[in-house]
Amino acid sequence: MNASYAADLELARRCAAGEEPAWERFVLEYRPVLYRAADALDPTGGARDLADALYADLYSQSLFRYYQGRSSLATWLRAVLSQRYVDRLRAQKRLEPLPDDDRAAGGVEGRPGDPPDPDRSRYLTLLSQALARAVDRLDSRGRLRLGCYYVQELTLAEIGRLVGEHEATVSRQLARTRRALREDVERQLRVDHGLSDAQISECFAAASEDAGPLDLGQLLARKKSETDRSI
Repeated sequence: MNASYAADLELARRCAAGEEPAWERFVLEYRPVLYRAADALDPTGGARDLADALYADLYSQSLFRYYQGRSSLATWLRAVLSQRYVDRLRAQKRLEPLPDDDRAAGGVEGRPGDPPDPDRSRYLTLLSQALARAVDRLDSRGRLRLGCYYVQELTLAEIGRLVGEHEATVSRQLARTRRALREDVERQLRVDHGLSDAQISECFAAASEDAGPLDLGQLLARKKSETDRSI
């Protein structure tokens, strides 16, 4: 540990221990740092969701334990964010469709591709239905936070003002809610539909390739519309 960063290391230790004042200080001081870093990576704002996700993971996955005080906390956070951005670009590159060899070579067009995976549609349907049921089981405050974040696209600070919570609390509650949704969905797939762990992984893999039916923002907006019509 570099003695110059002892204060940063102590803040990280206290945040990892779940101390509310430390987390509030962290959000106040380091959110602007990460947003500026995200905007430097992608001036269109496309990396800000990575910054928000990093906040959630710092809480829910105790990422602070990996900070050893060898650099400033701000430098370490920017490095973690940059690595996640690079990982995203690499993943997107891997998912880009390969060119059709026959078309590239001027061959016969219209050759049928590989047959579709017969389980893909079923997996997406099961996952979509399970997510809808999991959202229904959330308490009203949990659905409100999710709706504000994913449908109205409010910032954590704006949500905090709306629900009377500090933005650090909102961040932690959103992380808990997302984790609860994932656990509920996995339980449904395992218990109600008899899927194995491998099949559940295939469900989420299919969703990562076609997230349309599983867009949480669209799901919450649709449920709100259905509720409004029933009133």
